[in-house]
Amino acid sequence: MKKVVVSGKTVADAVRLGLTQLGVAEDRVQVTVLEQPVKGFFGLIGAKDAKVEVEKLPDPLEEAEIFLQDVCSTMNLAVKVERTETAEGLTFNLTGPELGMLIGRRGQTLDALQYLVNIVANRYSDTHLKIILDAEQFRERRRKTLEDLARRLADRVVRTRKEMVLEPMPPQERKVIHSYLQTHHAVKTFSKGEEPNRRIVITLR
Repeated sequence: MKKVVVSGKTVADAVRLGLTQLGVAEDRVQVTVLEQPVKGFFGLIGAKDAKVEVEKLPDPLEEAEIFLQDVCSTMNLAVKVERTETAEGLTFNLTGPELGMLIGRRGQTLDALQYLVNIVANRYSDTHLKIILDAEQFRERRRKTLEDLARRLADRVVRTRKEMVLEPMPPQERKVIHSYLQTHHAVKTFSKGEEPNRRIVITLR
């Protein structure tokens, strides 16, 4: 139920009734007064209650989840979405069969879907929201893979005394490698190039 039309002795009474029916707080609705109350003759004859329309405002996270479920349904995938708070922001954890289709090669499909989910959520939000999309703990597994790669390449740079230029990576993956090597005693990192072909360079300090 998105909106209701309700009546009450006063506008406030009508709004309270509408909030009860919708099951939301007042800051989550838009109220339109359709009719002001009329006291009537001697306070009785011809009296009319107030009438208001109480409309539930879209919840950014609900809208993002609905969009996500619609995409999965189109792909004939049955998924369950669990929301969790992390240091980096709100995470939508996806569980279900055949999630490899949603993850894609090196998480490219998951990243694209995450981008779209954030667009949908922020369309309905007054403040900027950051939603991380994850499936089958892919983000954690990918982080460990990138850290292993960073360690191996750093060792190679130290051994050969030659810098290494990595293949293009999305910003969040570059951040993992930069963070992992920022305290390395012998190498340093920087990025070069333009998106989507921006690359990390690992070189001697």
